[in-house]
Amino acid sequence: DKHPQSQERGITLDLGFSAFFTPLPEHLRHLPYDRIQWTLVDCPGHASLIKTVLGGAQIIDMMMLVLDVNKGIQTQTAECLVIAEILMNDLVVVLNKIDTISQEKRDEHISKTVGKLRNVFKRTKFGSDLPIVPVSANPAAVDSTSGSTGPINIQTLMDMLSNLLKEPRRNRTGPFLFAIDHCFPIKGQGTVLTGTVLEGSVRLNQTIEIPSLAISKPVKSMQMFHKPVQQAIQGDRVGICVKNLDSSLLERGLAGDPGSIPTFHAAIAVVNKISYYKAAVKTKAKFHVTLGHTTVMATVIFFGVDATTAGIPTLMSSFSSMLHKGSESTSDTSFDFGIEYSYQDELLPCEPPHPPGSQFALLEFEQPVQVPVHSLIIGSKLDADIHTPSCRIAFAGKILTSINRQSVDDMRRLKIAKLKQREGTVDRIVDDYTLIGKDLFKKETDMNRFIGLKLIRVANGSVGVIESSFGKSGKFKVHFANGGVRPLPQDEGESSSRTGKPKDVLLLNFKKLIFEPDKRLMVQN
Repeated sequence: DKHPQSQERGITLDLGFSAFFTPLPEHLRHLPYDRIQWTLVDCPGHASLIKTVLGGAQIIDMMMLVLDVNKGIQTQTAECLVIAEILMNDLVVVLNKIDTISQEKRDEHISKTVGKLRNVFKRTKFGSDLPIVPVSANPAAVDSTSGSTGPINIQTLMDMLSNLLKEPRRNRTGPFLFAIDHCFPIKGQGTVLTGTVLEGSVRLNQTIEIPSLAISKPVKSMQMFHKPVQQAIQGDRVGICVKNLDSSLLERGLAGDPGSIPTFHAAIAVVNKISYYKAAVKTKAKFHVTLGHTTVMATVIFFGVDATTAGIPTLMSSFSSMLHKGSESTSDTSFDFGIEYSYQDELLPCEPPHPPGSQFALLEFEQPVQVPVHSLIIGSKLDADIHTPSCRIAFAGKILTSINRQSVDDMRRLKIAKLKQREGTVDRIVDDYTLIGKDLFKKETDMNRFIGLKLIRVANGSVGVIESSFGKSGKFKVHFANGGVRPLPQDEGESSSRTGKPKDVLLLNFKKLIFEPDKRLMVQN
């Protein structure tokens, strides 16, 4: 990374990019290429810079997790591992600085460290057999005990990467989408936007839009690692030069085909809870939500769908596949406003009865965001103490649709039902079909809202209907169509703490749609 402080301290503070070439590996000789170009995205390791890591990790195909052989897994390492589980299918662990261990102790130390790491990784999706390569990238930079001034085992690492390499899926169709990670001026030329093509393709003279600035510019020229090109497609690292753009207005963000990147203040996403996040992920809490290179604060409401409802398993399977990197296009996977969802006080672990694809989040952002639908989101508590060993990444998912939080009609389409329960007791029996209840309503309650609702007599499970109010003290009359209304035997029911007699309980269960403008409206199944 070219940040002045990074150069001075010899560490990474920002994203850094470089490239190298290797011969085409044997298992890919069927491809029409002579060699492979590798692009390295160097992400900072310190926990305080995790937002930069989140942005950088979304533009890569394979991750190398670099660890100090003397320190092993640290807090920031664990969070990078969580990011890898969210975003990556392939991971290589690199044990660096092996030259700092004396020759006579090195093999034993490396063997113990590798054993500990494999024990950690067996609990992840990568398993205990993932590749681990011990190296020394730059022995001359430290007080080395190896006696060598050149890199150690770097060729072994490159061979390992080549063996793991798969043919990347690249799709040049669809709208152009470009993740900008640096922006700088070149005198006499214009402003250069460097980044990664996430979707589609771009050509010279094509007009691109930067939605955060609400401007569109034609592409004047393009380069890939200092070589002029006419076109760039999905997966390419490219510098795009445009005219008359003040580089100080933009550091990171998105560019794309005009009109293809919407701006919105709220969205609905399918989400999964991160298992390493131990605190409760509460509804109405605020989280740092990362979308590409942008991190904004958002208030979240969680809700879910019954996994056993007819047609839901197929829908859940589609949503679940969205959360896996490398899945096929999800442009036809949309949120279903026709389903009634259940309000959740918190996001629940991804296990029965809440499998992946069955839980959702309504996110209200504190500032407008510009990302395409189906973009990845990661929710974190980045204000937590970085010196504790706790994971700060709480949930991950993908946006399904934007929504206008200020529109009553738009929000009314979102049917999220919150379960309510009231408990009353039987005051007296009138006859075989009728009883008088109490303790369910206050005397000032408008009973017209509740007439016709069903309630349950817990003692025998019988279901009655509230027929009318009774008197002016909040009592009510309940009719049981099947009859059989009899006093509760003395040995049944929960005892009243006041009288010691059996407590004949009546339960009123109903639902309220949280975005229904008429707050008086109640729903029963």
